[in-house]
Amino acid sequence: MPELTTDRLLLRAWTQDDVDFALDLHSRWEVQRFLGAEPRVVTDRAEAVERVARYRSLDGHPVHGIWLVADRDGGRRHGTLLLKDIPLSGPTLPLQPSGDTEIGWHLHPDSWGRGYASEAAAAVLAHALACGLPRVVAVTYPENEASQRVALRVGMEHRGTTERYYNVTSELFVAEA
Repeated sequence: MPELTTDRLLLRAWTQDDVDFALDLHSRWEVQRFLGAEPRVVTDRAEAVERVARYRSLDGHPVHGIWLVADRDGGRRHGTLLLKDIPLSGPTLPLQPSGDTEIGWHLHPDSWGRGYASEAAAAVLAHALACGLPRVVAVTYPENEASQRVALRVGMEHRGTTERYYNVTSELFVAEA
């Protein structure tokens, strides 16, 4: 997984040194409320350790990854930017791959409103398309207007409401090469 940079940000692999940040980020309901079919907060450090290990599981993929978003000059951590397979809705768990690639972001509330999500998402979307992915999707809960604005800012097209992914109703955004 390559490191990516923007004017202000470094997108890099998660490390064990980031576990406490992961716990702080994912223990907040305002962050977690729009993540997953059944949103829930991380409640202890062991869960954060597992989450960072899961994030690192994509480190060897040639295009996909789950990046930690941090300042370029000081290392202040802001959140997560992901590019990964998105599961198709279905009756049995685990959900099966859809064949589509998802881009997603979740930032710490202290980093909201500063353009970090759009800046990081634009870099990852450019990386995805430059590496040959023909299509990237983003899905948001219908009420997650902030993430919808980010998707539009990075050039994704709103394609309406879908139930195709994650067994949830979501707003679908698409970028095509």
